[in-house]
Amino acid sequence: METYIREALFILFQFCFIIQLYFLVNNQSRLRAYKPVEELPTGTVPISVIISARNEARNLRENLPAILEQNYPDFEVVVINDCSYDSSDEVLEELKKTHPHLKVVTITEHDRFKTGKKFALTLGIKAAKNENLLFTDADCVPASENWIAYMAANFNSSTQIVLGYSPYKRTGNFLNPFIRFETIKTAINYLSSAINGDAYMGIGRNLAYTKTLFFGAKGFAAHMHIISGDDDLFVNQNATPDNTAIEINADAFIYTDAKTSLGALYKQKKRHFGVGKFYKQRHRRMLSIDAASGFLFYILLTLCLVFNFEPLLAIGLFMFRLIFQLIIYSKLFKRLNGKDLLWYLPFFDMIYYLYLNTFGLIGTFIKTTQWK
Repeated sequence: METYIREALFILFQFCFIIQLYFLVNNQSRLRAYKPVEELPTGTVPISVIISARNEARNLRENLPAILEQNYPDFEVVVINDCSYDSSDEVLEELKKTHPHLKVVTITEHDRFKTGKKFALTLGIKAAKNENLLFTDADCVPASENWIAYMAANFNSSTQIVLGYSPYKRTGNFLNPFIRFETIKTAINYLSSAINGDAYMGIGRNLAYTKTLFFGAKGFAAHMHIISGDDDLFVNQNATPDNTAIEINADAFIYTDAKTSLGALYKQKKRHFGVGKFYKQRHRRMLSIDAASGFLFYILLTLCLVFNFEPLLAIGLFMFRLIFQLIIYSKLFKRLNGKDLLWYLPFFDMIYYLYLNTFGLIGTFIKTTQWK
């Protein structure tokens, strides 16, 4: 390889290194310094928990009781039974007998009108009696009986959006460690951005906002034509520096099962990444720069080592970044229930940036046509 090409690549490698440090310091370190409320809140803001479920009989039977039996004085649970053809209706009717604060909204299939999650959620929001709404999914279970209490305590005269955290359960499946790693990295980014006054997404498994904000923004009208995005697009379009809070107390986590096959993971991530192209331009630019610089950092590091061009300096920059990551991530991974994943950091971080760029391209060019 010509010397001038090597020099140019090494300069680019250094540039990517600087960009990656910028993201670590300016964005991700904000969450490290954030201190969540530890004491159990005593607020009694009325809450409507909303769950859209399609053919989720087993999950409703297993997970819904933990939501219905939350330690909170004033709440209802609204479940939208969205065109289910399993035994969801029987499960819900049985639960209603012992839990009068369970409200069921049933949607039936129509030959000329295809429903989707956004339509189902809209009906659930209209049916909710309370101003403050808390969202999760049928395959999710709260970490404690105080989930509602911690999330609800963030609502005040200015806060209209509350971003929660939803980790995956730890299992022995070969995909599980990386899925959990990616979830934590994603959470670090979007929660830190919210602290920084520039929230760009939320996770529908653990998300809250007000009915006033929803109808003031005309609901999902701006992106109803997009299958996904009921959570991240809504937050991206409606979050401001003043109306958004985060909640990361461990008792406020919502757990769910990770995908166990490459095919299921591909289908899920294709849907998720297909929404990113509809983010605000500054958020698309920010996420693209992070993804591209991280990917190039590892590619150029490999080239420096293979072609023996300043290999010691290249390794030194890699180690400096790794140590800086460990300083920031050691506390965050522990707080977000992923302490065991720090051992995988050097390898998973490289895979993470390859994954971001791969699914980013897939999401850009391949359209998803169904949510469930």
